[in-house]
Amino acid sequence: MQPRIPFLTWRFLPLLAGLLIALLVGIHFGAVSLSFEQIWQGLWHPAEESYINTILWQIRLPRVILAACVGGGLAVAGAAFQGVFRNPLADPFVIGASSGAALGATLALLWIAGSITVITATWQIPWLILAAFAGALLVVCGVFLIASLSSIGRSAPLLTLILAGMALSSFTGALVSLIMFLNHEMLTTIFSWLLGSFSGRHWNEIVMAGPVILCSGALLWLLSRPLDLLSFGDETAQTLGLSIAKYRMLILVAATFCTAACVAVSGVIGFLGLMAPHMTRILSGPRHGLLIPGSCLLGATLMVIADTLARTVIAPAEIPVGVVTALMGCPFFLFLLLSRGQQSG
Repeated sequence: MQPRIPFLTWRFLPLLAGLLIALLVGIHFGAVSLSFEQIWQGLWHPAEESYINTILWQIRLPRVILAACVGGGLAVAGAAFQGVFRNPLADPFVIGASSGAALGATLALLWIAGSITVITATWQIPWLILAAFAGALLVVCGVFLIASLSSIGRSAPLLTLILAGMALSSFTGALVSLIMFLNHEMLTTIFSWLLGSFSGRHWNEIVMAGPVILCSGALLWLLSRPLDLLSFGDETAQTLGLSIAKYRMLILVAATFCTAACVAVSGVIGFLGLMAPHMTRILSGPRHGLLIPGSCLLGATLMVIADTLARTVIAPAEIPVGVVTALMGCPFFLFLLLSRGQQSG
């Protein structure tokens, strides 16, 4: 049974307030700062022609909304991967889904660039999403297969999961590097995209990727109970009547599709899917019916904050947002790894 909405509302009120504050701060800061009064006036009078409305509606709003969508999507996918793999260090980046999506999207970028038929920027996004989904699903299934073969009948060991993800991520990364080496004219485009950025993104990306992220995230929330059962182990889940193979594949496909849509519009952004679920567990506990919406809110907040830092720290230049999340996430990942090592010791 899913948790009641009023319970969700009061439990996650601080997270919702934090997200709203992060969105306002993200809209406020930039090359041209907008006062909160100007933001308010622009939101209530969108048809008025002014440079403020141009900045607000054509640059800031689509950027912060897309950052929130991607952050929420990666966090939800991370929570789902951690549940289905029964491992707290699984996330789209560590598990290799992001690198697989990057390979698929890179191949799609090359195909679009060399296509005889002119494909508009709007219709490039669906092709990127599909290609990223194919690449991500291939890598995730490979990691899952390796982990399963090495741990039949028990939870996948932490080291096996990490090493499998690292190995396949390195392999797909090498393929992407080879593609860049062989296609010098696309080097700048592919490299800047791989670092992760929301620069130059508009409403088109939200319209195309937003529904995919929303639907896959909603599906994962509806699958909260199977995720809870899978977290206890295959034997327990099967005893309670769960069709393990069916639900595991459904969860993997939904989480991978969510990751692919995020990577297609933002590039590779790591560690956010690892941090947000762990932080949310402090507030919500391990139940996925609460963990998934809480992770979505916190992930969206962290991504908006990271993007705001990326475009303001060395303004007017921008730091790739993937670099910012890596600087935030690497110490967090090492802390989790060391703490689990001490517990097992």
